[in-house]
Amino acid sequence: MVERLTPNLKKKDTKMRFPQEVGLKLAVTLCHLASGNDYTSLQYSFRVSKSCICRLIPLVCQAIIDTYKPEVMKCPKTPEEWNDIAKRFASKWNYFSCVGALDGKHVAIKKSKGGGSLYFNYKKFHSIVLMALPDTKYRFLFVDVGAEGGVGDGGTWQKCNLAKAITNNQAGLPQDRNLPNDDEPIPFHIVANNAFATDYLALVVWRKTHSACCR
Repeated sequence: MVERLTPNLKKKDTKMRFPQEVGLKLAVTLCHLASGNDYTSLQYSFRVSKSCICRLIPLVCQAIIDTYKPEVMKCPKTPEEWNDIAKRFASKWNYFSCVGALDGKHVAIKKSKGGGSLYFNYKKFHSIVLMALPDTKYRFLFVDVGAEGGVGDGGTWQKCNLAKAITNNQAGLPQDRNLPNDDEPIPFHIVANNAFATDYLALVVWRKTHSACCR
């Protein structure tokens, strides 16, 4: 990781100071992300000032996203790519025409100044929503993070880019296909809990799929 991130994080030496090593920046950031330790405890563990840690952690996080996102979190855009995912769901779970499993995670935050109840969720704490669509190997295909916790999973999904692309037929999903031993076409779809069934169309798609699978 140090080698991959060096082009984005390496700073030049100056007459006034020597920059922190990329390995140190990465170690501080990974420790913070893994343990949740605050900046005060990190400054004693790594002998780096709190003010420096405040600046470097967002930079390292952004560098990780820029470096690794294209290869580890690539959302399908063509019918062939979506169909490959559906084949893996059929092979592993015996569930057909499925292109992902969707759910939201509430990430706890401190109450924002002036935020009111926007971030106060039904679990009675302030949060932002991490909306994720993984495949059969639990790898993220799509992530939307930062929505207000008070909106909930269904509201967050309706506003994210992938939902809009599917609604506007711009996501590249394959044409409807018959299930094995059936003559009724079933749309390619995403599985989720009832928090996402926010309209009649979503319920119809789920019921058609569920009844066809039961047969």
